[in-house]
Amino acid sequence: MNFNELREEKVAEIEGVLKKYLPNASNHQRKIMEAMEYNLMAGGKRIRPMLMKETYEMFGGTEEIIEPFMVAIEMIHTYSLIHDDLPAMDNDDYRRGRKTTHIVYGEAMGILAGDALLNYAFETASKAFDMKKEDSYLIGKALQVLGKKSGIYGMIGGQVVDVTATGTKVDKNVLNFIYDLKTSALIEASMMIGAVLAGATAKEIMIIEASAKKVGLAFQIQDDILDVISTEGVLGKPIRSDEKNEKTTYVTLEGFEKAKEQVETLSTEAITMLQGLNRENPYLMALLEKLIYREK
Repeated sequence: MNFNELREEKVAEIEGVLKKYLPNASNHQRKIMEAMEYNLMAGGKRIRPMLMKETYEMFGGTEEIIEPFMVAIEMIHTYSLIHDDLPAMDNDDYRRGRKTTHIVYGEAMGILAGDALLNYAFETASKAFDMKKEDSYLIGKALQVLGKKSGIYGMIGGQVVDVTATGTKVDKNVLNFIYDLKTSALIEASMMIGAVLAGATAKEIMIIEASAKKVGLAFQIQDDILDVISTEGVLGKPIRSDEKNEKTTYVTLEGFEKAKEQVETLSTEAITMLQGLNRENPYLMALLEKLIYREK
């Protein structure tokens, strides 16, 4: 089985897990549950839950306790996309090749669908306590990571600085800060949670965090590049949206060639750090390379 076939198989497994934890659309709040499912099951690469599980397995994890956290990280990522697309933010009509939530369900329901996924993410992750009570300390640590990396010291904090900086030119330090929080934080959370739940040492978790930070930055710079050179049909979302929203990117700041060089440098450093852990997971290493050098 080649990499692409294996990846498709793993994505299908993840989507099966997501469906298992979705709320049943019923009663008077049926509409919000439908909107949640519309977004969560809209496809996508399932990068974050996949990174979480692969890191978990790299450290020897074998239990189903990882599943609620895989679902939670994808719910948090999905809610952030719903809110990103709103008129007050990027005002995009398409995401993953189909109409965005506020276009289909209205702006108010778009806001509520995002809110619902964020809250349900933590409700879902907390189910791990019932699955393995003896690992309550590790589950609690994983929840701490999930909360911090998705909140004001993580993704939301990055979004705040990004929104504030829109329409103004920022320097490289500020741009790195935005990318570190806005994009890297959830990738860091994914890999750290996998390591935490598998019982990795504090030192190993620190290395995972540092490596994931580089992966996230390289991933976002590649996103900047694709926003310029790709097409809407390939990406499944509008291109040149950064230009439309007057956002500084690595391409506008450093130029196309330097941006490509930075992706190469960061990805090499990230993978070298992971290899230094002396833990085996060839698929994870290949996945990181494919993600960073992706074309969509």
